[in-house]
Amino acid sequence: MNDTATVRIFLTKGSPTSVRTAEISNWTGKAVAGPRSQIEEMLKREEAGKPGVYFLAGVNPESGRDRVYIGEAEIIRNRIKGHLDRDFWKTLVFFVSKDENLTKAHIKYLEGKLIETARAVGRFELENAQASGSHLPESDAADMDVFLYRMEQLLPILGQEFLKPVVKNEARARRTDLLFCEIKGFKATGRQTDNGFVVLKGSEAVLEERPSTQKYQYAANLRAGLRSDGVVEEKNDRLVFLADHEFSSPSAAAAVIHGGQANGLTAWKDSKGVSLKQKEEKDIQQTPAGDVLKAAPEE
Repeated sequence: MNDTATVRIFLTKGSPTSVRTAEISNWTGKAVAGPRSQIEEMLKREEAGKPGVYFLAGVNPESGRDRVYIGEAEIIRNRIKGHLDRDFWKTLVFFVSKDENLTKAHIKYLEGKLIETARAVGRFELENAQASGSHLPESDAADMDVFLYRMEQLLPILGQEFLKPVVKNEARARRTDLLFCEIKGFKATGRQTDNGFVVLKGSEAVLEERPSTQKYQYAANLRAGLRSDGVVEEKNDRLVFLADHEFSSPSAAAAVIHGGQANGLTAWKDSKGVSLKQKEEKDIQQTPAGDVLKAAPEE
């Protein structure tokens, strides 16, 4: 499938954080997104009276992790009103069809696929992890898979990345992108991503935490969260990553590996021993001055 797309975003109040709609050229779907504080305006819209799928996104106040509820409804506004007692969510995004062709079976199929994908990606906690799904004729299923693909393209543009894979397979295969963090004979492998830094499955971390974590508990809290989520487990004298995991920065990743505060820019190095900091400085120095974009002259 062609990845290129022309996206049209309409800011209903002129603000990128307010209610907005999103469409892709030559696609029958349409997205509406906005903050919970403007829920009344969103539910008044014509699109909210249609069948579709929706996402309630926010943060779990107990774990501090991003959380999302994925649902389907024959009338979006009616179902959303029933979620006002859930206080974790702060953003609503819903998708409908402009040609009125989404049936109950279609949206249940989409809901099932969406929950399955979000669970596999593992970026967000799922408020609801079960979906009945729906069996569709082969042609309908193919149409809905295209619909789902377009949704996956639009969601990050609307600020929602719970379906975005942590590491793309083709990116993982580029060995020149890999960086390594070593301490006390243990070795972790990772790479930079658009959102931070990912540590790859099989990476190792020290088992014992540094005394400084008693005062600066950030690293200890991260490690405890990874243990409880089953991302890492203790094996003999070390912690081992059971899955790829994305961190907010190279330093956050290095802190988990080191068992305490660490400077990720110097801790992560390529296969030749060049640190991430040195690589970035070299890349900047090699950027020709002519590559800097100039503002267009005023007319």
